Amino acid sequence: MIIHSASFIKSSPSIKECPESTKPEFGFIGRSNVGKSSLINMLTGWSKLAKTSVQPGKTRTINHFFVNERWYLVDLPGYGYAKVPVKLREKWVRATEEYILKRENLVSLFVLLDTRHKPQRSDLEFMEFLGLNGIAFTRVFTKSDKLTVTALENSVNQYNSEMLKNWESLPVSFITSAVKGNGREEILKYIEETMNNFSNGI
Repeated sequence: MIIHSASFIKSSPSIKECPESTKPEFGFIGRSNVGKSSLINMLTGWSKLAKTSVQPGKTRTINHFFVNERWYLVDLPGYGYAKVPVKLREKWVRATEEYILKRENLVSLFVLLDTRHKPQRSDLEFMEFLGLNGIAFTRVFTKSDKLTVTALENSVNQYNSEMLKNWESLPVSFITSAVKGNGREEILKYIEETMNNFSNGI
């Protein structure tokens, strides 16, 4: 897939304010500071599309970006640690869960996992939540350029081992680097193929 255009459409505090659309949507979510904004910018080729920050928890609304006038890339608030009041963080969680469970044109969710850290309970529990609710998702391992080949392999294997304790099989996975552009072609190809299935009603 070649990205010809990508534009910000709207920030929504809840699903009720999200833009009405029959276009397929692909959500991006992960723990705070996982590199989500950098990955979104790398995928679209627009360096300032999603605002990056060294401060975790910057994404606080459901953000829609219209790509190639065909599909929406949706930047969702991160879960896990963030220097914000507990009530505000809980509000994000409720809004995000409602979007994930009720948004009919959400085709797939990309769950970002930081390869620099061992499997986090919040990541494993979130993916378990998706599985129990029948939400299609893929794993996206980020910041692969920060590790050696061996360390990266060990990091992915640790996640696989933890998940296979409760899962019969593993979801589709991608290994990425926003710095080097690794994984970009693979993810865009996956999105295109998934959109075709969505259009064909598969």
